[in-house]
Amino acid sequence: MNYKEEYNKWLSFDEATKAELSAITDEKEIEDRFYKNLEFGTGGLRGIMGAGANRMNKYTVSKATKGLADYLNNEFGGKKSVAVAYDSRNNSKLFASYVAEVLAANGIKTYLFDSLKPTPVLSFTVKYLNCNAGVVVTASHNPKEYNGYKVYDSTGCQLIPELANKVISYVNAVEHIEKVEHMSLEEAKEKGLLEYIGDEVLEAFLNEVRKQTLYTETNNLKVVYTPLHGSGNIPVRKILKDFDVTVVKEQENPDGNFSTVRSPNPEEKDALTLGIEKAKEIGADIVVGTDPDCDRIGTAVLHNGEYVLITGNQMGALLADFVLSQKKASLNSRSTLVTTIVTNDLGAKIAESYGLKVVRTLTGFKFICNQVNEFKKNNNADNEFVMGYEESYGYLVGTHAMDKDAVVSSYLACQMAAYHKGRGKTLVDALNELYDEFGYFLDYLDPFVLKGIDGSQKIKSIMSELRENGNKIFDGVESVIDYSLGVGNIPKDNVLKFMFKSGSWLAARPSGTEPKIKFYYSICEPSKEQANETLEKLRSIVKSIVEG
Repeated sequence: MNYKEEYNKWLSFDEATKAELSAITDEKEIEDRFYKNLEFGTGGLRGIMGAGANRMNKYTVSKATKGLADYLNNEFGGKKSVAVAYDSRNNSKLFASYVAEVLAANGIKTYLFDSLKPTPVLSFTVKYLNCNAGVVVTASHNPKEYNGYKVYDSTGCQLIPELANKVISYVNAVEHIEKVEHMSLEEAKEKGLLEYIGDEVLEAFLNEVRKQTLYTETNNLKVVYTPLHGSGNIPVRKILKDFDVTVVKEQENPDGNFSTVRSPNPEEKDALTLGIEKAKEIGADIVVGTDPDCDRIGTAVLHNGEYVLITGNQMGALLADFVLSQKKASLNSRSTLVTTIVTNDLGAKIAESYGLKVVRTLTGFKFICNQVNEFKKNNNADNEFVMGYEESYGYLVGTHAMDKDAVVSSYLACQMAAYHKGRGKTLVDALNELYDEFGYFLDYLDPFVLKGIDGSQKIKSIMSELRENGNKIFDGVESVIDYSLGVGNIPKDNVLKFMFKSGSWLAARPSGTEPKIKFYYSICEPSKEQANETLEKLRSIVKSIVEG
C-alpha cells in the first residue's frame, strides 16, 4: 500500500482524524505522515504528534499497547500487571489512558499514576509493585511537537534488543489498528483491572534515593532549580529539602509547550538561561535543571563570578570522583563503573585509579542497566555495580531505579557541590584538579537533524562514506572501530569510532529515536588551547561531510 492509499484509509477512522488530514494541502506533509509506519523500535515509540501512520496518536499508541499485551499474554502465565506513568507533554496523560484502556481490554491490570511522574519513578514502580512490565509516555528531552512511549521489563530496565524484538514482532502483527479494543477506565476500575497510584509510591522511591546520601553538610549551598516545565518539580524539591533551594517560577508548572525554552533539553546551552538569571539575582552556587521526564540533569556553577555550564562528561567524571572518594572504604575488587562507548575516558581513568573495573556498553541507558542485571544474575561474583553514566547527561548511583535518574543525580550533585564548597572550591576547581591529575579532556556533540525520506537516505550515505574513506578523511587515525561488525561482547550497532594517535577519538552514530546523526568528540591534549584547536579542525571536516 502506497502512502496515498494509507492516507485515504485513515480518512475513515474518525471525524477528528479526517478533519485534521483533510486540512493538509502540502503533499510532502501527507507523504511524511504516511510513507512508513511509526516504528516501534528497541527504544519504543517516539515521533511527532498528529494524525497519520508515522505519527504519535491514539491509533499508533493503541497498536503498540495491543502488541505489548499480546506479548505479555503469550509469554507469561498467571495474572499480569503493568505500571504506567506519563510526563508533562501535550497528550501524555491522554496517551497513558489509552494504554490502560487497551491493557484492560486484554485482561491485564494497570497501575496508573494519578499525576505526572518522572521516568525513574516508573522504573522503580515496576519492581516495587512486582509488575510484568512498565510503560512511560514521554519523549524525554525532544521538542514540544514530539511524544513517545518507552517499555520496561519486570526488572524496571528498558527493553534490551532481545526482548524488544519479541515485543516488536507482536506489535507488527497487529492489523486494523483502528479496531484495537479499548475498555473504559471506569469499567476497568470496576473490574479490578485499573488501580490509580500516587504519593505513597513516590515516597517509597524517595526513601530509596535517600539511601544514597554520601555527605550531610549543606555548607549553606544555595541552589537554583528548574524542572523545565516537567515532572521533576515535586520529587526533586522534596529530595533537596535540606538545601537552600530557589525554584525558577516561570518554569515551575507543567507546560507541554515548554513556552520559556527553545527546547527542554539540558544538554543545550540555552535551556538553563532563566535558571542562570535567577542564580545571578540571588548569588546561587549551583543551577540544576531536569528535563521533562526527569531522567537527565544539566548544571551550571558559579566560578570566579561567572556561571559555567558543566557538560555531561564532566559531571559524570566529577560524580565518579565524589562517589568513589566517599565510598572508598566499601569498595572491593568487584566494584564496577559502567559507561558507554561514546562517553569520554576521564571518568574511566578516575574509576581505575580507585581500583574499579570499567565496563563499556552501547549508547543507551538500557545497556548500562542490563549490565547491572547481568551482575545480579551472577550474584555479583565478578562485578558489583557502583555507578553508571553516559555523556548525554544521564547518571545512576544505586539500583532503586534501573534507568538514569535525575532525582538521585540532583541530590548527589548538590551534596558534591556542598562538599567542595566546604573545601573552599567550586566544581570547576574540582574538575581542574582532575585535569591536572589525568590530563585535559574536551568533549563535544554535534547533532545534525535530517528529516524525512531524503534525510534518512542522507544519513545512510554519510555512514557509508565514513566507512569507506573515513581513515583518509581524518588525519592521524590510528584505528577504526566499526560496532556494526561486532566488538567483543557488545551487541552490534551502527556506530563508527575513529581512534587518533593523540588519544582523542571521534564517533559517528545515527540516532535510534530521532531523525539525527550525531558526532561525538573526545579530545585529549596537553592543554585547553590545543584541545580547542583539534576540536575545531575535526568539526570543520564533519560539517563539510554532512553538508556536502
